[in-house]
Amino acid sequence: MKKRVMIHLVMAFLVAGLFMTVSCQKKQIAPATTVENQPATSTTGSSGTTGSGSGSGSGTSSSGGGSDAGISEAELAAAKAAAAERRFGNQDIHFKYDSAELSSMAKMVLKDKAAWMKANPTKYVSVEGHCDERGTTEYNLALGELRAKAAKNYLVNLGIASSRLSTISYGEERPLDTASNESAWKKNRRAHFVIQ
Repeated sequence: MKKRVMIHLVMAFLVAGLFMTVSCQKKQIAPATTVENQPATSTTGSSGTTGSGSGSGSGTSSSGGGSDAGISEAELAAAKAAAAERRFGNQDIHFKYDSAELSSMAKMVLKDKAAWMKANPTKYVSVEGHCDERGTTEYNLALGELRAKAAKNYLVNLGIASSRLSTISYGEERPLDTASNESAWKKNRRAHFVIQ
């Protein structure tokens, strides 16, 4: 009887060991076919997204060729270029109340934008100046123009041709957030960039 119990115990350990070996085996994963993208938003007119540009989603892309690589280098390069272009349009710079002075964060964002523009010399950009709802329409239009020009001038100082940049002020006319509180006003005091 003891011999039979020992055989059953050994068998139980062997079966458990087999399950552990199989379950801990390294899994075979197909090559990655995802490309990091920004949330898709229009880069025309009044739409735009504030932020640091760090929000990201993922989309998939695969080639029909059934190659081991999953996607070709050209597709990958095109996807990266599209993601960089979306990031360019989605990343606004923000201003303090009643100011057109560029913050250190705004300057960092503009340096990234200048690098993108240098890498894409055929692209033209419109810089839109926006304000919160406080102040008169005329004052906010003038302040929006100052904000757009401050961003443009900084990009020009970084080596971007002035002819590739245009400015327009929308003042308080195109708010991102229509609420009347400090959080909304902070979002609306911005310069937005639209690729032409």
